[in-house]
Amino acid sequence: MYLIVVAVMALLTGPSLAAETGPGFESAYTAEEIQRRHRQVPSDDIWWTVRGDQMGWMHKNVHQMFPTVNVYRRGAVSSLVVEENQAIADYAITTASGLMPFSRFLQSAHSTAMGVVVLHQGKIVYEHYPRMQSYEKPIYWSVAKVLPATLVRMYEEQGLIDVNRPIEFYLPELIDSDIAGVSIRNILDMATGLDCGDEYDNRQSCYYQYSMAIGDGFREAEPPDNPYDFVKTLRVSRHAEQGKQFSYSGMNTFVLAWLIEKLTGEPFQDTFTREIWQQIGAEADASYLAYRYGIPLTHGGFLSNMRDLARFGLLFTPSYGVVSDKKIISDQHLSFLLNSPNAELVRKDGSHNIYQWDYVDKQGFLFKGGWGGQGLLVNPLLDLVVVFSSYFKEDYSQQDLQAAVFEVLRGVYLDSNEDPE
Repeated sequence: MYLIVVAVMALLTGPSLAAETGPGFESAYTAEEIQRRHRQVPSDDIWWTVRGDQMGWMHKNVHQMFPTVNVYRRGAVSSLVVEENQAIADYAITTASGLMPFSRFLQSAHSTAMGVVVLHQGKIVYEHYPRMQSYEKPIYWSVAKVLPATLVRMYEEQGLIDVNRPIEFYLPELIDSDIAGVSIRNILDMATGLDCGDEYDNRQSCYYQYSMAIGDGFREAEPPDNPYDFVKTLRVSRHAEQGKQFSYSGMNTFVLAWLIEKLTGEPFQDTFTREIWQQIGAEADASYLAYRYGIPLTHGGFLSNMRDLARFGLLFTPSYGVVSDKKIISDQHLSFLLNSPNAELVRKDGSHNIYQWDYVDKQGFLFKGGWGGQGLLVNPLLDLVVVFSSYFKEDYSQQDLQAAVFEVLRGVYLDSNEDPE
């Protein structure tokens, strides 16, 4: 009996079993921390308005806070070779404390970077997770917007969608909505002319009403029941003729996802599973935040580990063969994104937005950012892919991770005196 008691006491007071099982999986949090963090999630306001470390924790744990719908992987995992480029880690960037190596900056108090993955020519040349575990699946917020747009372009090339047609041609449910008459192309380019831009400060605004309908805004008395019915009955003023001005709205992305659902007869996430996620050798299932009725938050609720999102990015590069046997993103698709903007939406510096991508420039960089500091960057000319995630400090004093990433990539891979061919 004495020996049994000693053995039990050793288990209770000695090193944990998890600590003795050797290298491999490492738990990201204690059970106590998870419960403490859950108690800090706001229940009387928009949950994601919290800043600081709590914001970072929530970004990585949406799946245990709210309902999600799955995006499924299949088959063998595509192998990503690691071939470090020390020049990235060592590249000196400008900070409030002077020049600082990129890796040191990511670890420093200037940054809230959770993870950064860089691939060049299909190989991982830099990977660092200063504030997360590599297996975690953070939310990418508006980075998610390029996923429906990518499917629309793919179906456009197959002749299944004519983006010059008004949206009600494919969604007759919208015939009495104020979005009727707006072309799919202008919805893709965030140029509808409708006064429904992202607006969370005014809870009577068009966008906030949409956000309540899909569950992303704090639900008050008698909010719209669901986003489909909200868009069907949309009544809103206009600030411009369609196609003439950029006006950012997550509602546009929802309509694109609905268009995909109409064409395929299935939930959006299942189409994305079949057309993309099961084609790239993903190492894990992904998911979408789906607050209400299983409707995916396609304008900003995509969750995956960072390597898998980088695998998606590889489809836009010459190294697509690392993850897929077939060329899912065609040369025509890439050329279109790089070279065919709406002329009304080209900025003074020559860059443009197109098909939900925020920024495309003549050096071949395509970038989509997410609220709070996420990003997906691809450059088919330089054969680069970058995925990163971060969050806001309590006082918003963090240094912009997007700017730092661009500074490093241009310094390491791009001769500033020449455009890539």
